[in-house]
Amino acid sequence: MHILSHRRAGAALLLCACLIFSLCGCKARTGSPSSSSSGSSSSSASSSGSESSSSGAASPILPDDKEHPVPPESSSSPAPENESSEPAAPTGSADLGGIGALPAEAVTWGPGTQFDDKNRPTACVGLQAQYEKYGSLFLGAPGQGGEKTVYLTFDQGYENGCTARILDTLREKDAPATFFLTGHYVESAPDLIERMAAEGHTLGNHSNRHLDATEVPLAEMQSDLRELRDMVHESFGADCTLYRFPEGKFSEQALALVQAEGCRPVFWSFAYADWDPENQPAEGEALERLISRLHDGAIYLLHSVSSTNAAILGRFIDAARAEGYTFSSLE
Repeated sequence: MHILSHRRAGAALLLCACLIFSLCGCKARTGSPSSSSSGSSSSSASSSGSESSSSGAASPILPDDKEHPVPPESSSSPAPENESSEPAAPTGSADLGGIGALPAEAVTWGPGTQFDDKNRPTACVGLQAQYEKYGSLFLGAPGQGGEKTVYLTFDQGYENGCTARILDTLREKDAPATFFLTGHYVESAPDLIERMAAEGHTLGNHSNRHLDATEVPLAEMQSDLRELRDMVHESFGADCTLYRFPEGKFSEQALALVQAEGCRPVFWSFAYADWDPENQPAEGEALERLISRLHDGAIYLLHSVSSTNAAILGRFIDAARAEGYTFSSLE
C-alpha cells in the first residue's frame, strides 16, 4: 500500500510539472508574434505616408528636364544602414522641433505639359497652393497694376565662361536676376559673384555640396544650407534668403526646415535642357520655346553654363517686353 501511494504521488507530481512547463512554453511562444505584428503596423504606417505624399503629386516632369528628374519610386524606401561606427544624425532630432514628424517622402513633381487659360503650368498652380504655407514659390507673385511679371533665375554649379556675357546682357537690358550658388561656385568664381551683387542681382542658396534633400538626414541638410549661407555672408556680405533644392528634389520635411532657417524655397515654372555644354539646343528653337511659355509670375530656371542662353537672353527679354511683360526680382 505504501509503495502504491508513493507511485501515485510521484505520477501526480510529474503531471503537474508537465503542465507548468507547457504553460510557460506557450507564453514564451506568444511573445514573438506580438513583436512581429507591431513591426508590420509600423511598415503599414510608412506605406500610408508614402501614399499620402504621392496623392499630392503634380503632373509628370517635362521629358527633357533631365537635370531635375522625377525621383524614382524607390526613393521613399528606407535608406541603407549607416556603415560608419558613428550613428547618423536622426531625422527630426530635438533641435529641429517637430519638423521630423512631417512626411519625409520625396514629392514627385515637374511643371508638366498641361496649362491653364493664362498659360501657367497647372501643376505649378496646384503646388503653389499646396505648399505656400512654407513660403514656397513655384510661381512668382503676379504683376501689380496690370503688368505681367517674369522672374529670371540661374543655377550656378560651375563656371563655363558664359556668365560674364549673361551679366553684360542683364546690365544692358536693366533686368534683375537671381543666381543660385553652390559652394564650389563660391570658391571658384568670387569675382563674378561680386559683380552679381554690385549690379543689383540677388544671391541665392543652392546648397554647399549639392545634396539631395530627400536622401540625407535633416540635420545634415541643415548644416549644408548653413555652410553655404555663411560662406556667402562672410565673402560678400550678402544674406541668402532664397533657397533652391538641388535638382528640385524635396519633401515636406525639407520645406519646413528651409522655412525654419529663415529662407524661402524657390522652384520654377519653366525649365528646359540647357545644362549640357556639349549638347546645346539650337538658338532659334530655344528662343521660340522660352517665348511660347511666357506667363504671369513665370519663374525661369536657366543655367549659366549654356552658350545658347548667353546668346539669346537679350532677344528673349526684348520679346517678353514687347508682349507687355516686366522683369522683377524675387526678393
